This record gives sequence, structure tokens and C-alpha cells, in this order.
Amino acid sequence: MVRKLTVPAYAKLNLTLEVLDRRPDGYHDMDMVMQTVDLRDTVDITISNEGKKGIEVDINRDDLPKGIHNLAEKAAEAFSDYVNLPETHIEVYITKNIPDRAGMAGGSADAAAVIRGLDKLLETRLSDRELYGVCASVGSDVPFCLFGGTALARGRGELLTDLPPMPDCGILIVKPSFSVSTPALFAALDRCAVTARPDTGRAVEALRRGDLTALCANMVNVFEDALPEEERHIVVDIKSTLMASGALGASMTGTGSAVFGVFSSPEAAKNVDLTRFGQTFAVSPMKKL
Repeated sequence: MVRKLTVPAYAKLNLTLEVLDRRPDGYHDMDMVMQTVDLRDTVDITISNEGKKGIEVDINRDDLPKGIHNLAEKAAEAFSDYVNLPETHIEVYITKNIPDRAGMAGGSADAAAVIRGLDKLLETRLSDRELYGVCASVGSDVPFCLFGGTALARGRGELLTDLPPMPDCGILIVKPSFSVSTPALFAALDRCAVTARPDTGRAVEALRRGDLTALCANMVNVFEDALPEEERHIVVDIKSTLMASGALGASMTGTGSAVFGVFSSPEAAKNVDLTRFGQTFAVSPMKKL
């Protein structure tokens, strides 16, 4: 018997990102507001109990990791172990649209889509708590990518509190050509002087009031100060250009290198041409999945 399902995997942005103290386990505590947007990968899942067994993950790009280095395969293994899945063949094919090494949780989104898809295909009907547990075992951003929407994320990013949806708006994402090593940026952050920190509490209050302008005024990402000098200048230039083009606020997402600007409407975001800086994506915020 062969069963197939196609699952969307949506990108995320960090509306605020604060890094707190280092934990005993070596990770840092985080305090951030995360937002799903409608830029997505497509994850095709095929399950068969005929022929060969095991898990295979393939991607439409040769430059991205496969096998054990891909979170989608790790997610399939974690799900199979949790439900004690009998020997079967799981095939995953990922069509990438979310830029990689951008701070947009593309790999985590794919992993969450695999877990969501397997639960549906196998009719295991896991509870939200069980699905959360499987996702958390795969990666810190995976639980958020499973549920999506707008959320306050703490701990390593896996401790989630639902927030009111982001007000209607348009968002323009710019992915410059450079990428940044996340471990290197964490190390650099421990050594650098941070000039601006987000007030996540104010951002949360702005969301509760539905005040887009106030939310944008509190969009700050501490990792911008930890970037190498050349890359930091590029991020500042993109942000300045976004603001000069009418954005209500602009920030880098995650550890970069994608930068985004929030506009009053989708049309306003689509009318701005920043392709000279790299790839651009006009998107909209999404509610909880």
C-alpha cells in the first residue's frame, strides 16, 4: 500500500530577538517574538510498506545537506521512534523556496512539515503535547514551525506562548548573498558591546493592542551588533533603504542574513525594488496553523 501527502512548510521571522545568559547546558536563554509568513517550501511525503525499508530525503537543490545532516530526516526518524512505526519506507522530497542560512527556519519548517504529514498519513492522531515533544527533540525552532502564527518564544526558543496575530501588513524580505555561521555569531555576541536591545514586553503589548506602528518601533535583533563589520554595514544599508522606501520598521531575522521591512500594506511592500541587495520576497504574516 502506498500513501502520499503534500505538506506546506512556512518560514518564520523574528520580530524581536534578545539573547540572555548562557545556560548550564551550553545554550543561551532567548526572549523573542516569532512570526510565521506565507513564504513556503513544499514537502512531499510517500509511505509504502512494499519493497525497500527506511527513510530517504531528497531536495531539489544539490548544495543542501541530505541524510542525517538534514532536519527532515531527523524528524522522520524521531516520529517513527515515538510511534514505534513498523518497518516501512518513508520518502520525503523537499522543494525549497525559503532561502537557506537566512535566519528563517527553513530546515526547521521542513522538519515540522514532515512530523505533521506523518501524523496525518499514518492516522496516529497525536495530541498537540505529543507533537510538541517530537518536534522539540529535533530542534529548537521546530515546535514553533509546527504551530506557527505569532508567539513569544523563550528558553532555547522551544517554550512558546501564543500571542495575538500580527496586524495586517506587507513584509519585504531581502536575502543578501552572504551567510553567517550561527555558532560563530553566538561566540561573537558574547564578546561584543550590544548597542540596542529589544523591549519584547513592549512589542507584546503592541500586539495585544493591534498597534502595528508601535510593534515596528520595537523590532530589534541583538545579533546585528555581532556581525562582522562588512556584513553589518550591508544589513544597516538594507534596513536604511527599507525605511527610506516607506517601511514602518526593519530588522534582521534570526542570526541572519535575511533582513525584512514591515509596510502598511502588501501592495506597499510589493512596490519596493531592492533586488540590488540580493533575493527579495514580498510576504504576509500568517495566523496559527
